Amino acid sequence: MADSQQTTRVRASLNRGLVIPAHPLALDDDGRLDEQRQRALTRYYIEAGSGGLAVAVHTTQFEIRQEGLLQPVLQLAADVASEVGLGEDFVQIAGAVGQTAQAVSEAALARESGYDAVLLSLAALGEASDDKLIAHCEAVAAEMPVVGFYLQPAVGGRLLGFDFWQR
Repeated sequence: MADSQQTTRVRASLNRGLVIPAHPLALDDDGRLDEQRQRALTRYYIEAGSGGLAVAVHTTQFEIRQEGLLQPVLQLAADVASEVGLGEDFVQIAGAVGQTAQAVSEAALARESGYDAVLLSLAALGEASDDKLIAHCEAVAAEMPVVGFYLQPAVGGRLLGFDFWQR
């Protein structure tokens, strides 16, 4: 479960200012995960001085959940970061999507894989009320700290008004 120490540490790192790029997905010529190149991409971002990585967050990666690749993709990046020995200042963020049960499950997987927070997409909740959206966010936040994420309607997201963000 998410703990206040973890939330405080992640918030402090973010407040100091750091670059957390969205990690691309390395596929071979047949469209399968290329683990060697995936690890190389992680090392590249680390060696370039990134303050963290956001894995399984880019719109091109939402499909990895259907292919059973979420766990391996998360684990590969976490393993490389661990091997390099970056410590607690390196912030690892995993994407979480779907209805509440799926998003909570993905947050638990991220926690088990050593991630610090989840970037939560609300696109799957369609036209849900702000109350339902907040309840969804709170359920995921009980598992892992949540980083707000706004996927614009033009690319499949939904409108999130001022009242939502204020809460």
